[in-house]
Amino acid sequence: MTAAPSQRLADLGLVLPAVAAPVAAYVPAVRSGDHVHTSGQLPFIEGALPATGKVGQGPGLVSPEEAHGLARTAALNAIAAAAAVAGGVDHIVRVVKVVGFVASDPAFTGQPGVVNGASELLHEVFGAAGVHARSAVGVAVLPLDSPVEVEIVVEVG
Repeated sequence: MTAAPSQRLADLGLVLPAVAAPVAAYVPAVRSGDHVHTSGQLPFIEGALPATGKVGQGPGLVSPEEAHGLARTAALNAIAAAAAVAGGVDHIVRVVKVVGFVASDPAFTGQPGVVNGASELLHEVFGAAGVHARSAVGVAVLPLDSPVEVEIVVEVG
């Protein structure tokens, strides 16, 4: 039998964080029928961004490796937002779609590798049900100068 997402989180040594308060006029997640759509989640840790700026190679830029970890954190925050309206993480039965935004230096083209941080975490937490459709998009700037932002759509049951 496959472990429940809550057990997988515990096995990974992860705890769902408190859902981040919105920074504008929106809510963190909305349930519509059997799906929950999250707003874009930033990689907040205890209310603060651990890094800011553009992703790329070179001085003054957030490295792709660090951004990969930030995408993982943003995905954990997205799971928390979805779980809050789904009635708990174990009510999430499938990850349907992930959209990852990467604030990119103009020369940076490695957005898919960065967003893999989010995709890999979702697979670790939800197993085969964490495999999803995805977009990885490079953008000029994100809210609060965050290097990454992740939103997810999940099916709940």
